[in-house]
Amino acid sequence: MQLKMKLNSAIARLSENAVPSPRMNAELLMMFSLGCDRAYLHAHPERELSPEESRRYEQALSQRERGTPAQYITGHQEFWGMDLIVTPAVLIPRPETEHAVETVLRLVRASEGAPGGDARPPLSRVRIADVGTGSGCIALALAKELPTAEIYATDISSEALEVARANASRLQMASRIEFSRNDLLAGLGASEFDFVVSNPPYIGESEADEVQLEVRKFEPRRAVFAGPTGLEVIEQLIPQAYSKLRGNGWLVMEISGTLVNGVKDLLDEWKQKQVINDLQGIPRIVAAQKPQT
Repeated sequence: MQLKMKLNSAIARLSENAVPSPRMNAELLMMFSLGCDRAYLHAHPERELSPEESRRYEQALSQRERGTPAQYITGHQEFWGMDLIVTPAVLIPRPETEHAVETVLRLVRASEGAPGGDARPPLSRVRIADVGTGSGCIALALAKELPTAEIYATDISSEALEVARANASRLQMASRIEFSRNDLLAGLGASEFDFVVSNPPYIGESEADEVQLEVRKFEPRRAVFAGPTGLEVIEQLIPQAYSKLRGNGWLVMEISGTLVNGVKDLLDEWKQKQVINDLQGIPRIVAAQKPQT
């Protein structure tokens, strides 16, 4: 079958199965099956697929029809301009999480007295802990932008750490980040940090029905759900971060809009509390500064 005909058939199939963005998914899986880019698809609509290419594409389509996220099928996801390996052991990096990276960079540069829009790499040597690193996306993005920073990344999952280390190796940043298996910040000894950043589990079990089916079914549950209310992990992280941060150090966390007031209450002893909205206007990031002692 010709490439264009196969794509049109796939789009129809995905639409019938209520797969979001059927055209994008059909094209993405075709690029994966052929090992090509989108420009190639549009430049060669009459290309005949080989039996092996058709088989690979059908297999990928069948997985997507059953709800498997495209990123787990292809094994890749872009984040902060980096191509990251992803597996079902890690949460799929999302554009909203880039706001956490942006917030840390803004605060680092503000602490140096640089203008907020200055894109130059900071020169100071900051110490950063990325808690619940998963694929390593936040730690790697910060390592990319802060070439002199000391970055530590923790996760409770050894399988997730394998993925994070593989990504660091592929991006030639293995020497830039120290990965360790820890429950939040426990186990990091007497280390003190300038920043603690995290995309913790923040969905409550009571909200499970509101979460996309493919997230509930395929992404690692303990990376998504925190407990009955969604605040359980954050309640542990905040006091741990307070004890590990230097005076005037910053805690930066991704949260859901439903948790804003609860998180603010937990940050009562902190100063300079900030809430940053995502591009849809939903509260997405909370940042707070530890008072100077």
